[in-house]
Amino acid sequence: MNYSQSVLNGDRLSLARLLTQVENDSPESRAALIELFPHTGKAHLIGVTGAPGTGKSSLVNQLALHFRKIQNKRVAIIAVDPSSPFTGGAVLGDRVRMRDLSGDTGVFIRSMATRGSLGGLAQSTANMSQVFDAAGFDIVIIETVGAGQSEVDVARLAHTTLVVEAPGLGDDIQAIKAGILEVADILVINKSDRPGVENTEKALKSMLDLAHPTERVFQHHGQIMRTAAPKQDSLSAPMWIPPILRTVATEGKGIAELAESIAGHVAHLTHSGDWAVRDRARLEVELDALIRETLVNRFRENVPQKQVDDALERIIQRELSPWEAVKSLMNGGYK
Repeated sequence: MNYSQSVLNGDRLSLARLLTQVENDSPESRAALIELFPHTGKAHLIGVTGAPGTGKSSLVNQLALHFRKIQNKRVAIIAVDPSSPFTGGAVLGDRVRMRDLSGDTGVFIRSMATRGSLGGLAQSTANMSQVFDAAGFDIVIIETVGAGQSEVDVARLAHTTLVVEAPGLGDDIQAIKAGILEVADILVINKSDRPGVENTEKALKSMLDLAHPTERVFQHHGQIMRTAAPKQDSLSAPMWIPPILRTVATEGKGIAELAESIAGHVAHLTHSGDWAVRDRARLEVELDALIRETLVNRFRENVPQKQVDDALERIIQRELSPWEAVKSLMNGGYK
């Protein structure tokens, strides 16, 4: 059964059933996603990632409460849990920490398992976010698996990526390693009431100084010296430097400041044009993956790049869904 029209009409039961079909990648879900695709592109996708035990679920719970009570926005939450490599099962327990949101019709929480996918997300997470987008949710929060250093797929999906840290998880060397910290739009030190928060913040600031050098003034042998910052093109938009914020999610401390930083990042994305750039990059990756999958399955030759570029432009304009584009490309072009 195709639930797309019911989802557009706001039927929560149809939304839940369609999400199950999407997670199972059924033929009905592909048809529904094609119908819903023209209605996407409005929601703000917020990725929340970080090491296990940093308090991501509690932070998501407080953020969603803030968006509901203060900004009156409709919020969808996708919570990804790891699947067991032995039994294939998953606990799906992240929503236990989000009981404050129960009963709110403006919030929809969906737990899902990775089903063996790497990178911190499940294979169908992106499609689920599109369903929530089409269903009229203003904000879609995507909480990843307790991610390791290289599990950064959420950065390709989200407009704003929060990387959650906690005191005592590493030293200065850990902070400057390539990987998950590099994808952060906002760095959050949760559980900041614990000892060692100053050292954690100092290490993160050192990492940002390496990535985004700024002018610094210091004294050397009694003389004032300066280190110059790289010059920036006056015509380009100001560079976004990830802020470092402290929160105590279980007590709601720092949540208002975090929401303000998220709003500031949205303004930056809109002013600089990066919002459209990120959407384009995400859709391009999605189209490329579908083409590769289809080519492997059908043992076809590579599609001309010109046709792929044309398909991508039509997808960005919401004239064509990625699945329709791949079908046309495999059949030798558009009708």
